[in-house]
Amino acid sequence: MQQYRAFFRVPGMTALTVLLFLARLPAAGASMVLTLHVVVSLGRGYGQAGLVGAAVTIGMALGSPYLGRVVDRWGLRPMLVLATVGETAFWLAVRHLPYQALLPVAFLGGLVALPVMSVGRQAIAAAAPPDLRRAGYSVDSVASELTWVVSPVVAVVAATRLTPAVATTLLGFAVLVSGSALLWLNPKVRPDSAEPAGSGGVALRTWLTPRLLAVYVIAGGAVFVLSGVDVSLVASLRGSGQLDWTGVAVALTAVASALGGIAYGALRRAPGQLRLMVLLSALIIPAGAFFGGQWWVLALALVPGCAVCAPTVAATGEAVSSLAPPSASGVAAGMQSSAFTTGAALGSPVVGFVLDHTNPGWGFAAAGVGGLLFAVVAWVLARAHRTPAERPGDRVATGASTS
Repeated sequence: MQQYRAFFRVPGMTALTVLLFLARLPAAGASMVLTLHVVVSLGRGYGQAGLVGAAVTIGMALGSPYLGRVVDRWGLRPMLVLATVGETAFWLAVRHLPYQALLPVAFLGGLVALPVMSVGRQAIAAAAPPDLRRAGYSVDSVASELTWVVSPVVAVVAATRLTPAVATTLLGFAVLVSGSALLWLNPKVRPDSAEPAGSGGVALRTWLTPRLLAVYVIAGGAVFVLSGVDVSLVASLRGSGQLDWTGVAVALTAVASALGGIAYGALRRAPGQLRLMVLLSALIIPAGAFFGGQWWVLALALVPGCAVCAPTVAATGEAVSSLAPPSASGVAAGMQSSAFTTGAALGSPVVGFVLDHTNPGWGFAAAGVGGLLFAVVAWVLARAHRTPAERPGDRVATGASTS
C-alpha cells in the first residue's frame, strides 16, 4: 500500500481521481440508456438498437485519436469544450430524433464523445513520477470497474422510473457537468519537461512502432475477452432461468477485477502485458464448464480470470505512457481508447455468433480463445520490433515490455 499512499500524495491527484470516477459514470450508463430509448421510446427491436450502438462505437473509435491530436496541438481545454458541447448536444437531441435520423447522428455523437479515460491516463503520466505510474494506472482501472457496477443500475432505474427519453436528457446534463468540471480542474496532461502544446510534435511513424502496436492489440484483446464474458454470462443465466441474478454476478466479477488491479498496483515488479493477456484468456476458457449450475458457482468460476482484467488494462496504459513521446501523448492515449472500443465492438458479435450456434457454455471458451489469438498477434509484433541486441527475456523496468 506504500505505492498508493505515495501516489495520492502527489499534488491534486486525489481530486483528479474522484473527478475522473464521477465523469466516467455517464459513459458507463450510456449504452443502456440508448438501447432502452430505441426499444421502448421508438418501438424498435434490439437489433436496431444494436445498430445505433455500433454507430456510436465506430464514431468513438475514429474520433478518439483526433480529439487526442487536438490536445497535442492546442491543449486540453479546447478539446474539452469541443467534446463537452458536442456530446451534450447529441444527448439533448436524441429524444427528438426519429430512428432514421438517429443512426447518422449517433455516429457524429461518438466522434465527439468526451474522452474521460484518455484524459485520465494522460494526467497520470504527466503528474506521477515513473515509479508511481503502475499504482496510478491501477487506481484508474479500478475506478473504471466500479463505474460499471454503479452506472448501469442507475441508468436502468432512471429509464424505467421516468422514461428512456427523459433519461437521455439527464445524461446530456450529466455530460455537461462532467466536462465543465474537467474544464475547471484543467489537469496537466504533459510533463513539465515536455514541449508545450502546438510546438510541433513528433511524426507518427517515428513512435508508432510494432512494439507499441502490440500494446494496442493487447488492450483490444483484453476488452474483447471481457465483452465476450458479459454476453456469455447473460446467455448462461438466461438459459438456466437465473437472469435476475445477472446484476449481482456482474458486480462480483467487477469487484474481482478491482481487487486484482489493487494488487497489481502494489507490485514493485510485475509481469508484462503479454503474460497477463495469456493468463486472462486461459482462465476464462474453462468457466463454461459451470454453465447450467447455480449462478454463484459460475460467477466464482469467472473470478480468477476477471481478477487479471484490471491489471492487464493498467499494464497497457503504463506501456503507452512509456513508449509514446510526451508531445504525442494525446494521440497515443486516443489510439488506446480506439483499441478498447474496437475490442468491445468485436467481442459481442463474435461471441454472440458462437452462442447462437452452440450452448452458452461455449461462449466463455470463444472469448478466451479469441483473447489468445490477440496475444499471438501481439507476440508477433513484439518479436518484429526486437533488435539483435535484445535477448529473449529482456524486461523493461517501466512495464513497457509485452513479454
